[in-house]
Amino acid sequence: MNGLIAILRGVLPDDVLAVGEILLEHGIRIIEVPLNSPRPLESIELLARRFGPEAEIGAGTVLDVDDVARVQQAGGRLVLSPNVNPGVVRRSKAMGLRSMPGVATPTEGFAALAAGADALKLFPADTLGPAAIRAWRAVFPDGTPMFGVGGIGRDNLGSFREAGASGAGSGSSLYTPGISAAELRQRARAMRVAWDAAGFRAASG
Repeated sequence: MNGLIAILRGVLPDDVLAVGEILLEHGIRIIEVPLNSPRPLESIELLARRFGPEAEIGAGTVLDVDDVARVQQAGGRLVLSPNVNPGVVRRSKAMGLRSMPGVATPTEGFAALAAGADALKLFPADTLGPAAIRAWRAVFPDGTPMFGVGGIGRDNLGSFREAGASGAGSGSSLYTPGISAAELRQRARAMRVAWDAAGFRAASG
């Protein structure tokens, strides 16, 4: 699991397919609809039906074990949380979904992996900083997917990738409710360029 995650907090079902089209145009293929958005399961279902073969559609802010089944029924394949709830992680895995809980300490990170998490979401990333990714890489199992989420935009995205992040999630720096198609295209393009450029620098350095 790697790459950019588009966090569509506040998206409406009426808008979500047009947003998804633009994101995929720019190579953003992990799309999260937080459950505290309006009618989130409807948006997830629409995205999964249209883009399921091309993108990984998931739910964010999943706090309750019972929500995991609802996400699966809507067609979601990825469960993201701001915290480590072992019950949510285990239920996600039992239902064939991928799990990415939020962690802020190595203790939480190891607990998440022990519960079966597929990836770690360092949250909030802008507080933890790229140095956390670099330090954690030295102690976590090789290849553990680590994503920076929270306060990520095109200006700091590259520093997380260069520090060893597998991916990053961007919310309001990429999508805000009511954003125009032109503005979303510009932001998505800028994020993609920043991410790719950082990968080139990391590979060359």
